[in-house]
Amino acid sequence: MWTRKELKEKGKWALKQNYWKAVLVGLLLMAISGSLFGGPAPGGSPIDDDNYTIETEADSVSVVDTENDLAYEIYTDSPMAGPEVAVLAASFGLVLLLVFAVLLVMSFFIFNPLMVGVQRFFLRDLNQRALVKEVAYGFDNNYRENVKTMFFRDLFIFLWSLLLIIPGIVKSYEYRMIPYLLADDPTMTKDVAFAESKRMMTGQKWNAFVLDLSFIGWCILSIFTLGILSIFYVAPYQAHTNAALYEKLRYGMPAPESVAAAPQPAAADPTAAAAAPVFVPAAQPPVPSFAATDAPVATQAENGESPVAPDGPQA
Repeated sequence: MWTRKELKEKGKWALKQNYWKAVLVGLLLMAISGSLFGGPAPGGSPIDDDNYTIETEADSVSVVDTENDLAYEIYTDSPMAGPEVAVLAASFGLVLLLVFAVLLVMSFFIFNPLMVGVQRFFLRDLNQRALVKEVAYGFDNNYRENVKTMFFRDLFIFLWSLLLIIPGIVKSYEYRMIPYLLADDPTMTKDVAFAESKRMMTGQKWNAFVLDLSFIGWCILSIFTLGILSIFYVAPYQAHTNAALYEKLRYGMPAPESVAAAPQPAAADPTAAAAAPVFVPAAQPPVPSFAATDAPVATQAENGESPVAPDGPQA
């Protein structure tokens, strides 16, 4: 079992250890997930208001303000009216369609593998200072499978969302761990990733939803700072916390050493010794590749630095 407090504490600790790199990768995460540029524009069109109506005639279009009894008339009997306007509208629609198609292709072949690499960075950063080059992991390892798996994840969430919003939200939580699984195991296939994510999130969807809700206060503060707080703190903090949730669900907590190494009492009677139950320590989950105990030294070596020798005489 896990608590929000322990996940957030680990997320904050990891952020402090590798702050500026985490901020940079968090900014990339915001960009590819749409939270950096997304959201409704301030204000809105007055035509969408209930107090306004649109009336069309043969040579004009009128916008009527029913509340103030005003009318705004636009005449269409200009040299641009007729076939020219239709051609212009068709050209504009074609441009929008092309832009949408390009963004869709970029999402499948660039943004989704980037998402896998970004989650790889935050997974490794939980236990050692990760390098920014980890964001390219999705391109260098199992690229085709990453593209296929993430494509079907997005497709299934979209199709479930067409039924009602709630099923789409439920499925998004069921498939929540897929990018982390791909980032953790370069041999992960689509079917295994979907099955493992479903298994990990069974009975955990509501708890994960509450974990997301616990950041609502930070999100509101980020709005008042025009997103600056989100870039420099909230986004990398939440990304580390979500990575800690994956680590907890995937690998759990190792058994305490005092229990695993508890000595068994010696039996005076040989027959009693034969009947005594044999203590078998519980099987430990596999150790993740990103949770190496010698991580700090390895990180210094990767950065080209010489490890600092410990104090005291050396043998």
